[in-house]
Amino acid sequence: MLLEVLTPIAKSWPSEWCLEANSLAIQVHGGYGYTRDFPVEQYWRDNRLNMIHEGTHGIQAMDLLGRKVLMEEGKGLQLLGARMQATMARASREPALADHAKALGQALTDVGAATQAAWATGNPTDALANAVPYLQACGHTVLAWIWLDVALTAHAAPDTPARTGRLAAMRFFFHYELPKIGAWLRVVSQRDTTCADLAEDAF
Repeated sequence: MLLEVLTPIAKSWPSEWCLEANSLAIQVHGGYGYTRDFPVEQYWRDNRLNMIHEGTHGIQAMDLLGRKVLMEEGKGLQLLGARMQATMARASREPALADHAKALGQALTDVGAATQAAWATGNPTDALANAVPYLQACGHTVLAWIWLDVALTAHAAPDTPARTGRLAAMRFFFHYELPKIGAWLRVVSQRDTTCADLAEDAF
């Protein structure tokens, strides 16, 4: 059941956001990033395929919000939450990680509230209108959990440049990426129909 709820996230989140990392790598090189002098342009083209063969982001999103989080009265999401809670409990005992554990706990609460709000009317059209932002928020929450778990291991390790880098990456994700879920979950909770209501000929 845990695998069921994680599958659309594992298939879709990396294909969307790792491509962004490739795009930033091109940008770091400036004009040379777009040439074959450096391998980053090849990485971008190779990884662009992931968004195709892993299934479209929208389909994975509807699978997550429309099926996976509802199976057996939300058991999969509950199992995922329990795993996160266990990591948060360990991190809370470390003063350097306690605030991050609290932030993850709030994110998990927000995802749960948005899930309930999306299905408040019981109408799939209402609930799934913003399935993509829901998937993005869930993916970021799962990645925050993974980074917190990595940070727990790194925190206990000897002081090395690799340890410093991992802890910094965790802090970056919590400070710059995790807060994005607020905007995504807001439209999910409000069952916003801005996109769904637009007539096809308006495109």
